Parts: sequence; structure tokens; C-alpha cells
Amino acid sequence: MMREVVATRYITPLRSGGSVPGVVEADDLGTYVVKFTGAAQGHKALVAEVIVGELARALGLRFPELVLVHFDPAIAAAEPHQEVRALHGASAGVNLGMDWLPGARDLTPQLAKTFRVDPLEAGRIVWLDALTVNVDRTVHSSNLMVWPTLGTVPPRLWLIDHGAALVFHHRWDTTTPGKKYDFRQHALGHYGPDVRAADAELAPRVTEELLRGIVAEVPDAWLAEDAGFATPDDVRAAYVDYLLARARLSREWLPTDFPSREQLAAEDALRAQQTEAGRPAWLRRVPDLHGEPAAEQDWSAHLG
Repeated sequence: MMREVVATRYITPLRSGGSVPGVVEADDLGTYVVKFTGAAQGHKALVAEVIVGELARALGLRFPELVLVHFDPAIAAAEPHQEVRALHGASAGVNLGMDWLPGARDLTPQLAKTFRVDPLEAGRIVWLDALTVNVDRTVHSSNLMVWPTLGTVPPRLWLIDHGAALVFHHRWDTTTPGKKYDFRQHALGHYGPDVRAADAELAPRVTEELLRGIVAEVPDAWLAEDAGFATPDDVRAAYVDYLLARARLSREWLPTDFPSREQLAAEDALRAQQTEAGRPAWLRRVPDLHGEPAAEQDWSAHLG
């Protein structure tokens, strides 16, 4: 079960993400990135974080520890921005924290050119994303961290940010477990992911017992608002049934078509050209009013 901690010091908000998570210290002396219950994405994003993150860990993938964080907005009273304070005020009580990875780097397209990923490890991550319908891990925003980056320990890939996964839980009655999604833009597609080997290894491990243990960790309050279900346990059962059925139908949705970097670049260039051609003349070639490119963002910007 996830540990519970109490936030004792508020450090800073992470402003780039739409959910504006915050970095806090807790009474266990740990530092956590907190995703707040009052964020616009709602409780389903937190549910997805728990289910996919804990499933990743259970399948042997690297994912930072999740904890339940008791948060008192009073510890962040000095936050200067009113909208962030309003978010804190709407999030008093239990929120979701993820262990902070100090010094970790975002797997950017530039870093991906030199960082090596084993095809089987890439296949396992792609397989997890396809199972949980996480279409948000793309070449443009990998939601993958490289850590540690100092010392003698080799840097490894760590998964983060699964709030956009489990897209089926937004419309339970219109999705089928065997549906295939487009993963051609997956962040690890150009590493030659061995998804067939990953499927043979991981699909049998997604059992009803495993899934029931994972969904049991989701707080009742985060499930109570799901329309169409009488109780939180009914919602939990729906997640178990759907993911178990999807794992058993993996041959129907297994992604295998991954273009090269060069093909992706060509597709992006064509898409940009078509977009530009479709704009009115007065919107084309708008000058850069800032005069210089934006600086590369810190890894923590991608936790939102």
C-alpha cells in the first residue's frame, strides 16, 4: 500500500504543466512532487497516475515511489500567485506525491540521439503504454527521465506522468478492450522496441489478483465522482475488468509500426508545411517578437 506522509514545507510550484504541481518536503524527510486534487484535470488524472505507475512498478519498470500527501494550504501561504494559492485552497487534505529525482534530465529528442535504450526495455515501456492507452509519451514530450546523472551508477530511464493515460475511463460505455491506438509517435519508437518479446513476458503477469491489489490503493474519494457506478468498489471492478480483458487481447492492439527519426522528421515538416499553407496570408510568417529562442526547460517542467 502507498505510504502516507504530511507535507511540512512548500518549496515551489512547477508552472509549465497545466496541473501546476508543487514540490514539498514531508515529515519523513523526503521531497515529493505533489499533484493536487483541486487541479483542473480532476481526480481521474490522479487515478491514472496511481494505476499506471503502480502497474509499471509491478512489471519491473522504473517509476518513482508514489505516496499520499496530507497537505495543509497554510504551509504555502507565502506563494505570491493568486491562482496557485486558489489551487492549494481547493486541495486541502490528501493529494498524490511522487518521489523527487534530484538532478534528473528529461529524455529530450536531442538527448535521445546519444542515450542508448535496450530494445527489450523500450518494448516493455511501449507495451505498458499500449495496455494502459497512454498516448502522451511521444517524441515531442517523452515523460521519461534519465537518472541518476552523476556518480558511478549508470543512468537509467524512469517513467513519470501518467495522468493522461486510461483514456477509456472518460467514456466507459464507448470503448472496447481490444481497440488499437496509434503509437507511431512514441518516444521510444526509433529504438526498435521489441514489443512482441515484451508481450510474451508481461501479458501473463497482468492478473486479476495484481490488478485488484493496485486499484485498491486508489482512495475512495477519487473514485466516488465517477458517474454510472454506485460505489467506489464498482469503479475499481471496472478498471480490473477492462485492463484484464485488454491484456488478454494484446495481439489485437500490439503496436509494431515505428518510423525512423528521419521519417518522423519528414512527417513533421510536411505537417508544418500543410498547416502553414492552410493559414490566411496575414497569419503566415509572423515575426518572432521576442528576438531569441526560448531556453531549454528544466526536467521538472514535464511533471505537470
